[in-house]
Amino acid sequence: MSRFSPVYRALGMIIMLFGLTMLAPLIFSFAVADGAATAFDEAFALTMLSGAFLWFRYRRCTRELSIRDGFLMVVLVWTVLPAFAAVPLMLQLGLSHTDAYFETVSGLTTTGATVIEHLDTLPMSINLWRHELVWVGGMGLIVLAIAILPLLGIGGRQMFKAETPGPMKDAKMTPRIAQTAKGLWLVYLGVTVACIVSYHWAGMSWFDALCHGFSTMGLGGFSTHDASFGYFDSPAIELVAIVFMLIAGMNFGTLFLAVTGRSLRPYLSDPEAGWFIAVCLASILAIAIYIWKDGVYADLDVALRQAAFNVVSIATTTGYASVDYAQWPMFAPLWMLFLSSFATSAGSTGGGIKMMRALLLYRQVYREIVHAVHPSAVYNIRIGGHVAPQPILFAVLAFAFMYMVSIVSLTLILSFTGLDIVSAFTAIVASVNNTGPGLGVVGPSTTFAVLEDFQTWVCIFAMLLGRLEIFTLLVVLTPAFWRK
Repeated sequence: MSRFSPVYRALGMIIMLFGLTMLAPLIFSFAVADGAATAFDEAFALTMLSGAFLWFRYRRCTRELSIRDGFLMVVLVWTVLPAFAAVPLMLQLGLSHTDAYFETVSGLTTTGATVIEHLDTLPMSINLWRHELVWVGGMGLIVLAIAILPLLGIGGRQMFKAETPGPMKDAKMTPRIAQTAKGLWLVYLGVTVACIVSYHWAGMSWFDALCHGFSTMGLGGFSTHDASFGYFDSPAIELVAIVFMLIAGMNFGTLFLAVTGRSLRPYLSDPEAGWFIAVCLASILAIAIYIWKDGVYADLDVALRQAAFNVVSIATTTGYASVDYAQWPMFAPLWMLFLSSFATSAGSTGGGIKMMRALLLYRQVYREIVHAVHPSAVYNIRIGGHVAPQPILFAVLAFAFMYMVSIVSLTLILSFTGLDIVSAFTAIVASVNNTGPGLGVVGPSTTFAVLEDFQTWVCIFAMLLGRLEIFTLLVVLTPAFWRK
């Protein structure tokens, strides 16, 4: 037996569990007779049989997973499940394996970039499946953040371990972790239901409300329409989206405490929440005035409406669009993509380096400036009233370095393939941050279908790299990981 046999056994069970999620679009396809039932039938059978075979083959390997096993498990889950999820897209839509895998990786990583055109005429069950992937991937990230990332010392609220109150503090895979994950799932489900009902109240059909509720809470940005939110052209619907995107962009651990304690006090003590809201509001106001002064919109209230929706969408790494903001003066969309790099909170369904790391980096820079002026000064970096340990600061610095190296390296690779620099850079930034649309040929009014297969695989790698917080994937790719 392989030393990773317990991983394969657990992976088999997870594949079977994932196969059960195909029942929703399968039953829905039968109900509406959209012609995709056979594709989901075959995909469901293949997924369940594959998982069952893997579990049966390694069923006797029951030892507990080690830290090394945990890393491999996470990487396998996020790379293998999209392959099974892609089967209905290949069978029903005739997509190539590359395009189908890109679409499902984009969904599960909550990126929201798409290669599919004519979304309005897709079989309804296919659209439901795409959005369900975003929803499952969204909370899947939270469970990953609680259970795995603390092992690296580069998580979000987990960085402070037992010193930080709340459900995000545990750094070990204990029963308490499972209880916390269950509580977060219930809160996630409850807020999703509220989002769906709110969308319907604002004017969406129940099907559109369901799909967009899934992708809003997962911050994935998939839509059932090619024009995204421009299809609805409704201030009420956009307002609902803004509210729930902001909720999903903040720490779900904080939301868990707020719901269970029936108080907003946890948000007041959350070191990220205030900065997240302040940065979003300031950016909305600045961009609204900027595009209004530039003459993009004649009325300031129209500029505010468009800026509010699109800034929040990109800052939270959702990726919806109500207009083609790529046509705005270049500063505006570039600033929005910059926000996607850091605005969302740790423990949210958003991407990027997270606000927690950004705050630590800023305060580390400030401390170095203070030391340059006053070499003997003692300046401790505090977040949420707690002193950040030196190992955490070093880990955050290493993460920031690898984040920048990844973006630069992958941008150069795309540029080498012949893609123009604006499209190459923004495609990688949007993929690593799990934002969705970039600029240039991959802007909000187009799809990633324009990319060649190799370019598509580079973006797939970037999406996985960003969603797995870089180090989780890199650890498995190092030779040392595979040595006994």
